[in-house]
Amino acid sequence: MRCRESPGSLYLLLWGENMLEISNEEFIRLAKYAKDNLGIQLKEEKKVLVSGRLSGVLQALNLQSFSQYLDYIAADRSGVAAKIFANKLTTNHTFFMREAEHFDFFNSVVLPNLVPRLREKDLRIWSAGCSSGEEAYTLAMIIDEFLGKDKLNWDAKLLATDISEEVLSRAARGRYSNETVAPLPRKWLLNYFERYDNEHYEVNRKMKSEVIFRRFNLMSAFPFRKKFHVIFCRNVMIYFDAKTKADLIQRFYDSLEPGGYLFIGHSESINRESTQFRYIMPAVYQK
Repeated sequence: MRCRESPGSLYLLLWGENMLEISNEEFIRLAKYAKDNLGIQLKEEKKVLVSGRLSGVLQALNLQSFSQYLDYIAADRSGVAAKIFANKLTTNHTFFMREAEHFDFFNSVVLPNLVPRLREKDLRIWSAGCSSGEEAYTLAMIIDEFLGKDKLNWDAKLLATDISEEVLSRAARGRYSNETVAPLPRKWLLNYFERYDNEHYEVNRKMKSEVIFRRFNLMSAFPFRKKFHVIFCRNVMIYFDAKTKADLIQRFYDSLEPGGYLFIGHSESINRESTQFRYIMPAVYQK
């Protein structure tokens, strides 16, 4: 099968295309690919949603069916097609101060307990599934404010990962509308943001330097040399089946320092009878 468009041309998608129909067989095959490669569980009721999100991609490539599209992804050795598939299929919705009690607990309990014990002044935090960056920047601002003048003596850069290059690009840009930053304290806007235009603020250079954004698939082997003190992975595992979720939770456990914390979404839960984590409060667990 030959296709007129290169994988890179997928970024030039047009809106408003007619939705292509996906057969049951194609959906089963596509769902298996999503499960094997992204960990995402696609149920039957997602057929229309999947077709709506991917139809424009097929039309941009002049492909006539989802079977052809899956063949195309498999044949594309550049990996671009697979990345765009992930961009289209994943939902990236977040906002500043989402589930704010987590940030309060991080600031009032986690940091006061952790910081005095870290003699090497090496604080390791991971925002997994960081989406467009609001969570990661919020954590970085809390850390900066907590450490204060002593921050210069610390290695406290925060790792933020996501599978979608599209949202990572937006996160690294750090530009947010007035409405998006409205929940933040006024002093944060003054200390950590700059005016971009009348409608937007942009995270300042100092705070951008405190967050390292990287593309990472949670289904991949964890490559980290050192263990983390805190992992935030909120509202990501809702897309995974029970086994995938259990495997990921165990890998998070293995990747944390003793006493380290795992934050998950309030719509998610961990089976307390089968996990090694200790329950602390809703959606907060400790190794």
